[in-house]
Amino acid sequence: MDSARRPERVPPAERVRARVARLAGSAVAAELPAGYQRMGCVLLLRLPARLKPHFATIGAAWQAELGVTTVLVQAGPVAGEFRRPTVVTAAGGPTETEVVEHGVRWRFDAARVMFAAGNRTERQRARRLVRDGERVVDLFAGIGYFAIPAALSGPRTRVVAVEKNPVAHRYLAENAALNGVADRIAPHRGDNREVPLARGAADRVFLGYLPTALPWVPRALDLVRPEGGVLHVHTVADARSARADAEASVTEAVRAAGGSVRGPVTSRDVKPYGPGRTHVVVDAPVVPPR
Repeated sequence: MDSARRPERVPPAERVRARVARLAGSAVAAELPAGYQRMGCVLLLRLPARLKPHFATIGAAWQAELGVTTVLVQAGPVAGEFRRPTVVTAAGGPTETEVVEHGVRWRFDAARVMFAAGNRTERQRARRLVRDGERVVDLFAGIGYFAIPAALSGPRTRVVAVEKNPVAHRYLAENAALNGVADRIAPHRGDNREVPLARGAADRVFLGYLPTALPWVPRALDLVRPEGGVLHVHTVADARSARADAEASVTEAVRAAGGSVRGPVTSRDVKPYGPGRTHVVVDAPVVPPR
């Protein structure tokens, strides 16, 4: 006898759509997107502004279906130098949350700190890139996006992590402790151009700033060991030739600062960055100016 077929599982977005249709009507439900970003107990949605009168109903539906504490709606672009999310609360209240990703615990305030799901592969890659015992500098550490995975590469690795945003800096220190690497990370609060950092001591420098970290290439070169090191430079380029353009831009910036490229420059697409643009990271082995 044939075994009973399991009923197909209805996706959360469809369950929410059905719930909203009952409460607010099918016209409202039809406009709901299928996508969402879950960050622990907080959910982030992109909704048309015209649905604002129904945000509370939509938020409550997501709370009921996924069991999240708070539902946020993106109300605008990431804002300012500190790249703070522009969000409104549709349901719930507390916005501090914790995400576990590839074994790393990230605690942060989802309404005050950006946590890009599209960067997860780069966060994971940072751990694979760093060899135990390296000296690493992260010039834009945030809540520890690259600094913590780098520190997890081995007990002898040491990371200097610089972050200007006081909120992100607090979570940087907290996350280092959560992940058991507080003794391997030296967090510095301030502008990385002004914070005193050891010259000529780094094996590797992460420059994770968008839309481009190219202006900080000279600063990074100053930190690299005299015999050379690796820069990981994030930038945005035209999607049609993003990697080639990004590699050329980084190479030019290194040479303009008096440094030299000592091996193949490689790159990776990280994620789309608006229409026709791509977020790219360039890995450049360099030697600083003599």
